[in-house]
Parts: sequence; C-alpha cells; structure tokens
Amino acid sequence: MSEEETSDAVTALHDLSAVDMIAGFRAQQFTPSEVLEEVLAHIARWEPHIKALYAFDPDGARDAAKASTERWQSGESSKPLDGVPVTIKDNIATKGVAVPLGTTTTRLVAAEADAPPAARLREAGAIIFSKTTMPDFGMLSSGLSSFHPLTRNPWDLRQNPGGSSAGAAAAGAAGYGPLHLGTDIGGSVRLPACWCGLVALKPSLGRVPIDPPYVGRVAGPMTRTVDDAALMMSVLAKPDRRDGMSLPPNDIHWKTLDKPARKLRIGLLLDPGVGQALEKDVRDVAVKAAKAFEGAGAVVHEVKGFMTREMLDGLDNFWRARLWDDLSKLPAAERGKTLPYILNWAEAGAKLSGVDVIRGFNTTMAMRAAAAPLFADIDYLISPVSPVVKFAAELASPLNDPARPFEHIAYTVPWNMAENPAISINGGYDAEGFPIGVQIIGRRFDDLGVLAMAKAFETLRGAQRPWPCPPKS
Repeated sequence: MSEEETSDAVTALHDLSAVDMIAGFRAQQFTPSEVLEEVLAHIARWEPHIKALYAFDPDGARDAAKASTERWQSGESSKPLDGVPVTIKDNIATKGVAVPLGTTTTRLVAAEADAPPAARLREAGAIIFSKTTMPDFGMLSSGLSSFHPLTRNPWDLRQNPGGSSAGAAAAGAAGYGPLHLGTDIGGSVRLPACWCGLVALKPSLGRVPIDPPYVGRVAGPMTRTVDDAALMMSVLAKPDRRDGMSLPPNDIHWKTLDKPARKLRIGLLLDPGVGQALEKDVRDVAVKAAKAFEGAGAVVHEVKGFMTREMLDGLDNFWRARLWDDLSKLPAAERGKTLPYILNWAEAGAKLSGVDVIRGFNTTMAMRAAAAPLFADIDYLISPVSPVVKFAAELASPLNDPARPFEHIAYTVPWNMAENPAISINGGYDAEGFPIGVQIIGRRFDDLGVLAMAKAFETLRGAQRPWPCPPKS
C-alpha cells in the first residue's frame, strides 16, 4: 500500500504532531527510535528534491533516540520534548557544528556551545537531527544560497519556499518531524510559513532569548499546528543571560489557548501603505479570515496602514550598510563568493553617508511609534503575510531586483521593529492548491493571545488540504 493510500487511514509517525508523539511515547504505543527511523526514511524520499538540510546527523540522532527510548521505557522521562525530532536553522549555533550563515564567505569553525534556543530544546529532550538551510546572511526571503543547494517548496518544486528560514519551512511542509526552529528579523519565519502552509510565530522581542541579539531579531517555532508552536514556546521562552534583551521569567501557561472571539475588536489591514500590490487570491484569503472571526462574534473593521516609502527605503539603507560593514572587511576574492544578488545589494551601502545610515536606523523607531496607536482601538490585527501567492524557486525575491529588495515585507517587518508578536497560519489556497498564509498580530508581549487567536482560527478556517507527498521518481 502506498504512502498516499495509508495516510487517510493511519497517520504516519513522521506526520504526528509533537503533542501526539509525546502522548504516544507516554502510552508506549511507539518509541522515539521508531519515530526517528520513520522520519529518516521519509527524509530519504524527499531530500533529493527539496534540499532542506544542512549538517544532517542521522547517527547522532539514533544515539539520542535510543537514550530517549530507554528513559520512556523505564518510566524515567520527565522532559517536555523527550524524543521529539527537531531541526534548527543554520544561523542558530549548535555545539560542534559550524555556522555558515548560508554563505561561502564564512570561515567554518565548529560552534563552542549551543545558542540559547538550541540549548533550551536540547535540555527539553528534543532530538536535534539536522540544521536547515538559509540564504546568504539571512538577507533574502528565498531558498537561494551561495553555500547551500537551492531549497525548493514541497507543495510545488518549481516554487520558492521563501526565507530566510527556507530549509525549516520546506522541512516542516515535507514532514521532517513536527518541530522546526527559525529566526525572523523582517518576516523570516512568517513568510516561508505562509508559502509552505505552516504555523510560525514571531514572538515579542526578548521572549525567546537569542545569541547574538539584534534589533528586531527573534527566534520562533515553525510547525504544522498551533498546539505544537505553543509547546515549543513553553520550552524556548526561558530567560538567558547571554541575551541582554531577554525578558524576565514569566508564568505564561502556554497550553491555555482558549480565547473566545466574541466582542474582540479586530482590525483588518489590507494595504500597508507601501510595497508590492496585493494579489487578489491573497486579499480574498485575508478577508475570509476576518469574516470568520466576525462570524464568531468579533467586531471587525478595516484599518489604514502606516508604512511609508521613507520607512521601507530607510530600513533598506540601514541593512545595506550593516552588511557592507561585514563584507568590506573581507579580501576581495572572498567577498566575491557572496551570492551576486546580495553582493550587488550590499555594495550600495558603501556609498551611503553616516547621516543616511542614521536616518535609516531611525525608521525602525518610526515604525514602532506608528504601530503602537493601532492597538489603542483594537485587540488584534489580521493581515496578509505576503502580497504575492508564490514565486519561482530560482529567484532571490519575488521581484528579483536588488534595487527593490523589500517590497514584499511591508506586512511583516513593522512587527519586528515594533516588537509585537505576530503569527502566520495557513488561511487557504490558490486555484492550484498552493497555500496562502494569514497573519495575526497582537499587542507587545501578548504572545499567548496571538497563539490563542491562531488556535481559534484553526477551527474557523475549515478543512485543510493533505500535506504534499514526495515525488515518486
């Protein structure tokens, strides 16, 4: 019987949610070793086609799964993720593995320690069996990289998975286990989740400690279900002194995701004010999501976007200068190994004045100031994640133009700079069955509320299409 035929009758172990895996381990219905072997066999069928993994370590994973199996069988397991397979993005350090940042210009040196998010997952018993791919320096929403092979979208191999958490999104959609960890400074977990049909939370800044920390940069879960994202957050959201922006300890009950929509005030943002034109299919999905909440008793009204050309171009200048600072220190031959699109984009940073760069940085504060008043009148905001449904796998960005690199992030980047939690969740499909995400944003620090709204939407959105299966050849 084929994998497609069995999927309707019994959920394959590699397709189980983390919540269901843990329940199965506890009931001794199956073991972490059995789950891992199914995940590895599934990867063998998919990976030649999508190229999502870096530093794949099946032997190390088997050792960890064996130890986890013994703990569960002896009744000694007390870790919240014990035996659950997980992948971690290239740029999140894991002890003993080099961190190439998606680019051939990086000197490959084994990391001396786990970065905070990786440490929390390992402490929780998760089996880190691989890292995942990303584009050069994380500065593209694409599966294109000068270091990693081209990563493709499992829903349609001709299409891009997005990025910069490209491999994490592709792995999640393909069923490489339930939990995947990405990073996001302008949309890098939400955009690929949108294009791969996943759930991805960009937490409030500091909710998940990260090293190195940076303005707007967060790590967040990428999963198939909201419950799994919440489970990951219960592990990831612990303070770490390595991150000076880490939030203090909290008593958030991450499993409490019951939030009635009745009487909630919800804004619908369809025009951010700048960027690529919104495609009709994306607009229809966002409007349908808003109407679903309205049907559940929420009060919904459309709100005006606040992003401006000055904000987006200023951020572009700031990020160009920031990357050029790194690239300019390299010998010309090494610098030339950078992905041409990225090098072309960053070189323009050399021509910016100090005032240009400061003005660019100041737009991050302008976004924050402009975003805050929205939540004086609403509890949550619904918007598209990406203005476009999809784009070709070989492209660096939807427009593929280094002179206009960020036209597709106007819905996502403001929430990095404003520090609000924002989640992408699948809202529907185009005529060819390609997923289209919806974004739900909450007030700063209301990560639990955003997850609860996404959980409610899982029920409201209706039946979902089956996850893609690996090609037969």
